[in-house]
Amino acid sequence: MENKVFSTRFSSTSTRILIAFLPRGRYRLQVMRAPNFWYKEGVLPTLLSPMSQIWAWRARRRLTKVKPTKVDIPVICIGNVVAGGAGKTPVALSVMERLHTSNINAGFLSRGYGGSISASTKVETSKHSSRDVGDEPLLLASVAPTWIGNDRVKSALAAVDTGIGAIVMDDGLQNPALHKDLSILVIDGRYGYGNGRVMPAGPLREPLECAMQRVEAIALIGDVSDPLQAAMPKNIPILMARFVPATKDDDISGKPVVAFAGIGQPEKFFETLAGMGCDLIDIAGFPDHYYYSVDEIMRLIDTAAMADALVVTTEKDMVRVPVEARDMIRSLKIRLDWNDLGELDEVLGQVLKEKV
Repeated sequence: MENKVFSTRFSSTSTRILIAFLPRGRYRLQVMRAPNFWYKEGVLPTLLSPMSQIWAWRARRRLTKVKPTKVDIPVICIGNVVAGGAGKTPVALSVMERLHTSNINAGFLSRGYGGSISASTKVETSKHSSRDVGDEPLLLASVAPTWIGNDRVKSALAAVDTGIGAIVMDDGLQNPALHKDLSILVIDGRYGYGNGRVMPAGPLREPLECAMQRVEAIALIGDVSDPLQAAMPKNIPILMARFVPATKDDDISGKPVVAFAGIGQPEKFFETLAGMGCDLIDIAGFPDHYYYSVDEIMRLIDTAAMADALVVTTEKDMVRVPVEARDMIRSLKIRLDWNDLGELDEVLGQVLKEKV
């Protein structure tokens, strides 16, 4: 059997996926961060620099021409400055857990990326699917009341009307419509800011110095390079954390697995499994927010069956798996392990003290 390679372009983050069918019948999906020059200097970033200047100008203009609307409860924004995944949703979930520990009845606010509903809507897990509201809001709604909608202000006001005590925004740092009382910038310790250039010459959504002016803390996730650590600002708290399994899962730990994930950085998930002692028989990386077909899932299941392995995915991916296939797949729940949880509580406590 000849190897066949199919190439597909997708998503605004300029990622490509190569599907390689191997001679022995197994296949591997290899996610390639594209364009690769986002993470290094070279000729192409320099050539694209004029376009980056236009992008940066538009980003600044958007932020300055809108007067943010304030609501009567604290708004905590969990955002990032690069295109792609940095770990915003796990940070948002962890922040919500800390608010619950402080007996604060808070709710989530999300745009609902990937869902068909654009109007301000309260997510109902018994009624909505990920195709309706997006995968992340469905996950958030399993933990706390969650509102979605393109109009962040309208969604926030709807949340306030229910009597909640605080709002946690999953993403939205670049959206100036709603006033934020606390903004936490999430940075992936491995990828950092890439080459430090604004799109399309680099991965930045806006100039870094512009974003830094609007954040009160940084959540630095995973192993951090020395240059990135040295570049951290000295005037705001740097909260260090890493991904770990939420519970000790003896059904998965140390077992042979076929793993797949359609998240911003799927390799993080695969590394977590490897750290649990799993034998990674095969791995499959899909686009972020990817909706799986039954055929795709069954091929993964068949691959696992040949090796007497488990099929494992993320909690976020599971809501995008066809319902009829979910019983044949395990999902691994992860959480953030903070180096200093007290420091996170202190950052949250400052804004809560002012408005709650």
